[in-house]
Amino acid sequence: MARQGTIDLFTSAALLAELEDVLSREKFAGRLASVGVTSRELVLGYAALATTIEPATIGPVILADRDDDAVIACAVAAQGEVIVSGDIHLLGLKQYGEIRVLTATQLILELT
Repeated sequence: MARQGTIDLFTSAALLAELEDVLSREKFAGRLASVGVTSRELVLGYAALATTIEPATIGPVILADRDDDAVIACAVAAQGEVIVSGDIHLLGLKQYGEIRVLTATQLILELT
């Protein structure tokens, strides 16, 4: 959808670094190898589709996992409508201000 211009993606340098760290974990090695892509290539491909922005300054939101606040700060700076995540803490929030938190499946169902 981002390639087609249906949606706009936003990220930050910190979120890109975290994404690469997560995708470099052993549990993803087999999946990435099966499609012939490295974690670095996947992150660079995502970064090419997204606009990298400076996150907003926000107070603590997700006390159980403070790293998740970086996602919210990015969405606030982007004036986003939706955070798409599989993270249990973000999904439990459901909404931050006017920004809804949805799974990828929920967003696709809304847009199709």
